[in-house]
Amino acid sequence: MPDDSKPHGHAFATRLSHVGRAGTNVHAFVNPPVHRGSTVLYPDIASRKEAGNKRFEQALVYGTMGTPTHWPLENAIAEIEGGTHCQIVSTGLAAVTLPLLAYLKAGDHCLMPDSVYGPTRGFCDTMLAKMNIATTYYDPCIDAAGLGALCRPETTVLYLESPGSHTFEVQDVPALAAEAHRRGAKVLLDNTWGIHHFQPFRHGVDVSIQALTKYAVGHSDVLLGGVTVNSEEEWQRVRSAAITLGQYASPDDCWLALRGLRTMAVRLERQERSSLEVAAWLATRPEIKSVLHPALPGAPGHDIWKRDFTGACSLFGIVFRPDISVESTHAMAEALQLFGKGASWGGYESLALPTTGFVTRTAGTGEFGGAMMRLHIGLEDPGDLIADLDQGMVRLNARRE
Repeated sequence: MPDDSKPHGHAFATRLSHVGRAGTNVHAFVNPPVHRGSTVLYPDIASRKEAGNKRFEQALVYGTMGTPTHWPLENAIAEIEGGTHCQIVSTGLAAVTLPLLAYLKAGDHCLMPDSVYGPTRGFCDTMLAKMNIATTYYDPCIDAAGLGALCRPETTVLYLESPGSHTFEVQDVPALAAEAHRRGAKVLLDNTWGIHHFQPFRHGVDVSIQALTKYAVGHSDVLLGGVTVNSEEEWQRVRSAAITLGQYASPDDCWLALRGLRTMAVRLERQERSSLEVAAWLATRPEIKSVLHPALPGAPGHDIWKRDFTGACSLFGIVFRPDISVESTHAMAEALQLFGKGASWGGYESLALPTTGFVTRTAGTGEFGGAMMRLHIGLEDPGDLIADLDQGMVRLNARRE
């Protein structure tokens, strides 16, 4: 595979610092301004009519069609994902539902990993079901032959989430994508965990989904999503659906995401290093049955991760020994001083979230042999986080006695 990670000779961190900006040899502020507005005025009716034909271009037509604040962010995300076009939407969940609605219609069949993000499952089981769109949940570790056996003539979409954001199964994306394409299905991937570290279009993906709320924003204060494609055909499909559905994101939120992007390379590097240090320490603890961190040697999915990814993010899971109760793990989480108890991830602050009893599995893939917890490692010193987890283990063990 050719190494095109440095187009124009520039590394990822350099590109993040400059993409979507006017440049360095200009007389202007460093960051692009915020453009807010709904109505766009034209000098004459002919110009207004011409603008109406530019729905697939970055042109001022109407506020919901994009502004000079949206476009730099869309360009940046498309470049990070290795695609050609990106549609910015209001939330990570909107980035999931938009392409599902764009590619599915009544009578179609969708294949969805059993490890999928809960609200994605909820959308399939409610909205898609009401539209007479069937969903089959499959083992995320399935091989191409097993996937082929689940395909139907009406299978239109294969959805992937790799790794799963609660249980961290790493899917064989190239093999599964090849099988889906062989059967005429499109491949959609939730690539939030793999931002920058996994290039979806090199591995057969048609549409890449990002919850930009996470690493792009990086500060846990903005909700935003992105849908990226790598061909004009897919862009026409996604963009048309976005316009029809009235998908839109606040320019203020886009501006904040652009600001967050400038430091994302530094944060990803630091959080990967810290998460591996914490994960390695947890792997030595007698209370822990297994650590679900794909980048940790010996962890489930490590071989595929090593083959397909260039790095890892800050989110991973732990499985406690079977003799440790769920209530004990809750006591541990509540004892932690540096880990917040809350959903989401990708921000500068660490989080701990018990997941046993909170995650739905329907295809028989949810048994891990013990109570589980998900950890997000922020920008705190990893030594302090380890010390906090150590004192949390004291509470856990006291609860067991």
